[in-house]
Amino acid sequence: MSNECKVSKGPRIGVRHLQSLLLFLGLTVMHIARLNVSVAIVAMTNAATTNPNFEEYDWNERHKSYILSSFYWGYILTLCPGSFLCRRYGAKVVLFVASCGTAIFSIITPWCITWGGWQVFCAIRILQGLFQGVIFPCVTEHLAMWSPPEERNRLGAFSYTGTDCGTVLAMFISGMIAKGPMGWPGISYVSGALCGAWCILWLICGANNAPESRFISEEECKYIESSLEHNENFHERSIPIPWRAIGCSVPFMALLVARCSETYGLSTLQAEIPSYMNGVLNMEIQSNAVFSSLPFLAMWLLSYVYLIVADILLRKKWLSLTAVRKLFNTLSFWIPAAALIVIGFLGEDHANVAIALMIVSVGVNSGATIGSSLNTIDLSPNHAGILIGLSNTVANVIPIVTPLIAGVIVVDKHDRGQWQIVFGIAAIIFFVGNCVFLIWGTAEAQPWDADDFLTPKDAESCSAKKSPAAAIAPPIDPVLEQQISWPERYTAKAID
Repeated sequence: MSNECKVSKGPRIGVRHLQSLLLFLGLTVMHIARLNVSVAIVAMTNAATTNPNFEEYDWNERHKSYILSSFYWGYILTLCPGSFLCRRYGAKVVLFVASCGTAIFSIITPWCITWGGWQVFCAIRILQGLFQGVIFPCVTEHLAMWSPPEERNRLGAFSYTGTDCGTVLAMFISGMIAKGPMGWPGISYVSGALCGAWCILWLICGANNAPESRFISEEECKYIESSLEHNENFHERSIPIPWRAIGCSVPFMALLVARCSETYGLSTLQAEIPSYMNGVLNMEIQSNAVFSSLPFLAMWLLSYVYLIVADILLRKKWLSLTAVRKLFNTLSFWIPAAALIVIGFLGEDHANVAIALMIVSVGVNSGATIGSSLNTIDLSPNHAGILIGLSNTVANVIPIVTPLIAGVIVVDKHDRGQWQIVFGIAAIIFFVGNCVFLIWGTAEAQPWDADDFLTPKDAESCSAKKSPAAAIAPPIDPVLEQQISWPERYTAKAID
């Protein structure tokens, strides 16, 4: 029997793993294009530390904060529409268009900045944000279509580590490129070329679901579809979205708070680490880029440690999935919160300690992928794209605010006391957000995920019309109705 089960899964490394790899690579290249600006902006305003042969711009901290946050002005506008576009056209088309748009605007960025200054730079970043806003709804929807429940952590967490890989490469190679013969414009050219290359790979190998893939075996296709309990016509029909139930769902609200908290802390670090190291620790751009990438390198590597540990805990049934989610989320929120507070009290004399704590703070935060990022698929596999669209829309208002808050607080980038406030706020938000998730979060699929959640009332009314017995059924005895307990009445009302 066990041998039959093994055969039914198809090859050990199958097309479902290829899809996960493609998502990993896609998130990598698009995060390079998204996050390289934090290093590029230092090179553009301080050419002496990179390549003095390229133009230098006299932008103040307020201008920089506008540029850093402008990406998210466009990003949040397409998160929810991205969910609908993905359900309508499929992840393959939508992700292809998103990457193409990102590539084009990356390539034309240097010319546009020379022509229009920081204002045009902001406009380009807004447009890139519009294209990239659809990415995570599509990735989540794609994972829900391709990941059997027992492999969801493995495939999902690996795909999401593309964000960590992209962050590392954005900071590491951006500094090297800016220092080289291409100067700071080369950062945009390389980013655009990588996104374009991924488009070609995705167009050839990507597929919306298992039945659509040209390369999948029959055994693997049956394994995926049967494990997800999909009917033959599942991909041809549209499941109504239970908006009211989602909006009233306490576990989803807890997840939303956790995602907002994590986004605030991480976006603060992503946007401000280069400026902090340059201003407080007095590092030049090349070493700045290297050390700025180290925390995210730790994040990338530790995400695999979390993944292995989670697999062991679940396989041996030492912890439930809900317990694993909450444990990892606690580690990934509270340890960085403590580290951030300490970082704020360190200066140039303790540069090595500050770097070590930053590595710990960002690296340990990688547990949030298994802790809460994948929780949308737990709550509702059928509406995972919608949930990630809603949660990311709200959560990604935060990266608009964090650079602006830092820009108001940090008037002098060499003032350690001002950075203490920035990091202290992030630490408090980390702590409170996880408390909410611990109390109300869960990994259980919610009742409103059911295919027929919105149809019982119609089904009952139709059966009543068709059934003569229903038409002559006597009314419920008022005395008997009073004996129905409160929870039963509440459940009945909720169904109606």
